[in-house]
Amino acid sequence: MSSTTASEARTVDRDAIAAMERIIRPHARRTSVIELDAGELGLAPGALTIKLELLQHAGSFKSRGAFANLLTRAVPSTGVAAASGGNHGAAVAYAAMKLGIPAKIFVPAISSPAKIERIRGYGADLTVGGERYADAAAACERWIAQTGALSVHAFDQPETMLGQGSLALELEQQAPALDTVLVAVGGGGLIGGIAAWYAGRVKVVGVEPEASPTLHRALQAGGPVDVEAGGIAADSLAPRRVGEHVFPIARDHVAEVVLVGDGAIRDAQARLWNGLRVVAEPGGSAAFAALASGRYRPRPGERVGVVVSGGNTVAVDFARQTASPQTFVTGFASAAMLGGARDPAFRAIEIEDRARPRQAGPGDRPRRQE
Repeated sequence: MSSTTASEARTVDRDAIAAMERIIRPHARRTSVIELDAGELGLAPGALTIKLELLQHAGSFKSRGAFANLLTRAVPSTGVAAASGGNHGAAVAYAAMKLGIPAKIFVPAISSPAKIERIRGYGADLTVGGERYADAAAACERWIAQTGALSVHAFDQPETMLGQGSLALELEQQAPALDTVLVAVGGGGLIGGIAAWYAGRVKVVGVEPEASPTLHRALQAGGPVDVEAGGIAADSLAPRRVGEHVFPIARDHVAEVVLVGDGAIRDAQARLWNGLRVVAEPGGSAAFAALASGRYRPRPGERVGVVVSGGNTVAVDFARQTASPQTFVTGFASAAMLGGARDPAFRAIEIEDRARPRQAGPGDRPRRQE
């Protein structure tokens, strides 16, 4: 793999994102958008565009940043190492598998079984331990010090943000008239890339769990600070603090940050399933939760985009079929593992999909754009 120059590595702006998008284009999917009226999902009527990034390789937007790192940085013979709540680890494992690079991944015990299964399935060497992302990150740093492996940071790495910013490049091409884009925030790699791409031309709104307000607190404090890390999206949106490289971009180009509770995230998952048959993980549903809960209220006529960023969940398990082949069981939040045990707030939701012959109406499905 070729290595970027120091100046290129420090630059995260539209030109650098466009250049990175050309590099990763053969390796990343151009994910679809759905355009619909928000009223179809039980909200106030209004133009809504949903970017289905859960359709990306490895199940989340993280594959963009993973390929950006592995394709543009010098990789030693010892390979790469990454700490992750789960999605970044799966993405790095996938990219490493495709590029023939050894990968060592560290995830905490709260990581979803779906994400752990993906990482192992891609052939990476996986270590599961610790309670939170910070524990996995510390173990990963020790491994890198011992082996000289290349560190692929989940969010606080310019190449990572450049890769994630390619999502915004695509979204602008697919939905050029958007006024606002809602983006979930953990460490901030995704919102950093998106905000750098739009650079104030479109309002970018961050959405964080109330239990993990990393960017919210950083903006209050004037810089990254340690915060609590928990909630049902803890395996994807709870890194303890926002990235140092991310913060200046967010400070300059993120219009506001709203906080959503666990109940709002669960409701958003259910609405996406019931209205679109989209199965998103808790962190992947957080941005939509801001809209569904009313924490973000669009102005009349405001054209809103929402990034559904990941779908690595065991919410739908076709192996657990009941008597009828048309019936399956889904538990929308069963993927969220808190402290190594299932959150008792979650329960399996049995959905009977009894197929009936019928004529499809013209409004049955929203328009999908590639």
